[in-house]
Amino acid sequence: MAASDPTGGRPVDPSGGALRPLGLAEARITAGFWADRQRVISEGSLDHARAWMDKVGWTANFTIGNATGPAEHRGREFADSEVYKLIEAMSWDTGRRPDPARVREIDELVALIGGAQAADGYLNTAFGRPGQQPRWSDLAWGHELYCAGHLIQAAVASTRVHGPGRLLEIAQRVADHVCATFGKDGSTGICGHPEIEPALVELYRVTGERRYLDQAALFVERRGHQSLPPHHFGAAYASDDQPVRAATVLRGHAVRALYLAAGVVDVAVETGDTELLRVVAAQFDRTWARRTYLTGGMGSRHMDEAFGDDFVLPSDRAYSESCAAVAAIMLAWRLLLATGETRYADMIERILYNVVATAIEDDGRAFFYAHSLHQRTPTRALPDDEEQLGFGGGPRAPWFEVSCCLPNVSRLLASLSTYLVAGDDEGLRIMQYATAAFGTRLPDGRRVALEMATAYPDDGDVTIRVTATDGGAWPITLRIPAWAAGATVTVDGVTEPAGAGTVTVRREFAAGDEIRLHLPLAPRFSTPDPRIDAVRGCVAVERGPIVYCAESPVAEPLGDLDLLRVDPARPPVDDAAGGVAVWARIAAPDNRRWPYGDRHDEADEPPLAPIRLLPYHRWARRGPTTMRVWLPSV
Repeated sequence: MAASDPTGGRPVDPSGGALRPLGLAEARITAGFWADRQRVISEGSLDHARAWMDKVGWTANFTIGNATGPAEHRGREFADSEVYKLIEAMSWDTGRRPDPARVREIDELVALIGGAQAADGYLNTAFGRPGQQPRWSDLAWGHELYCAGHLIQAAVASTRVHGPGRLLEIAQRVADHVCATFGKDGSTGICGHPEIEPALVELYRVTGERRYLDQAALFVERRGHQSLPPHHFGAAYASDDQPVRAATVLRGHAVRALYLAAGVVDVAVETGDTELLRVVAAQFDRTWARRTYLTGGMGSRHMDEAFGDDFVLPSDRAYSESCAAVAAIMLAWRLLLATGETRYADMIERILYNVVATAIEDDGRAFFYAHSLHQRTPTRALPDDEEQLGFGGGPRAPWFEVSCCLPNVSRLLASLSTYLVAGDDEGLRIMQYATAAFGTRLPDGRRVALEMATAYPDDGDVTIRVTATDGGAWPITLRIPAWAAGATVTVDGVTEPAGAGTVTVRREFAAGDEIRLHLPLAPRFSTPDPRIDAVRGCVAVERGPIVYCAESPVAEPLGDLDLLRVDPARPPVDDAAGGVAVWARIAAPDNRRWPYGDRHDEADEPPLAPIRLLPYHRWARRGPTTMRVWLPSV
């Protein structure tokens, strides 16, 4: 690539597949729900993350051994990767919203990183120096290849947005060192934490150097032969228990499994391996159907941040890590581009609105690591300068001992516009709804441009207006979410049912032509599969793509939510305050009552009354609180 990508660049740029992603210069979110969150990232999270990384010494690690540098490495062994993810987020953000000061900050960080690179290309601040473990001596837990992967992804982002520069040179030297060390004639080792696989494929897509794709494919084929040392979490923890082609479901550490699957899709697409693509798609489909929370969150085990067995999805022990949400979107987006199957866009929507949107505080300066669906004891407020040492739950915290989630969510949100619309063989497919503008060329070279206006997800009306076209007939395809029964499309004043899955409008569009989509947003009860023992007998409330919850802030207590019972015979309704109301009762606690036996007389309980629920993504924003998503029925 001789210059920056004229499309503005996108995180995933496959050479083939059913759909073509748009770049940052072709797709812009201009207002509304996601524009607000992009602004929070730009104005809050990026500076906040940089300040903390400086404070805890992660950026200074790149100067270990220098005259003014620290004597010892600070932070966990994967601290380098957080700096790389921050640079990636900054790169996408400056592609979305030019900022010379931010570009200078990226350059300063790149210079810092480049100063730590060895002559042979190796780059990691936790290994290989005096007093440290030797290079590549702890593949199971050392995260060296994982860190290299995030460095490469940062370089890919910087290159696509700003053109090739020093960061790409650094990343290629790292990648060349990896290929020399772990190539066909080198070490047969794999990393305990997958990440290098999708990074190498994307570097291949940027540079055209086949060796990077071949190395990624080699890592994929080596996975699953139990080559990593045994440990108490088992080989499945690192997806090393069975070969990729033999597995039927994602298992073990959720983020690791999802990152690996994303890399597998990349390898399959670039090598034309349709069987490998089919296998990983089947794994994700089963995972979605059996090991995923209502919110789209993944991972139900705190001990090892892992998937549980099928249908083991306890609400109060939901791990549902923010990074797993980012990784699941990475995977679903790749499968959507490869197959064109719209259901993957439904998955992305659920995860976006109910995990990603929940993760970051309103000012961008605190975040959830894990996402419980049932908070039994009140969360606690943390001061702006307090670091939460644990990383398996708790409140939104300014920083965590392991702070992977904030830069990970930031890099996704900074590039989110590239996930809204994709091109197919003839026209455009709108996959997510937001106020946005799009301009691109169709496969035959014709230039087209659209504007989309909506108050989604609060309102289900979407207007798509053609703002430019070179003429001739072409199609616009709209996704109809699976929940949107009764959706309609209006063209030229004629309204017709939208059907299920997608609706396509094909015509010779002219500037000013409009398509109006109506998605009914009535609140609805959802019931769990009876095999999910933890929430059998409960209901949840959804409205459009949004999952709702009951919340009882300490400052404005609703009552003991563990004693809440809802009447499923009375449908939920929109309330005047912008929430959703259900008919329910909250009994008074009786600390002497034996918790087993016959059901007690309902005459002893308070009468049913309307109780207001709020979007799950809004919980824990009013101070210490309890909360629950799944509501037991009367």
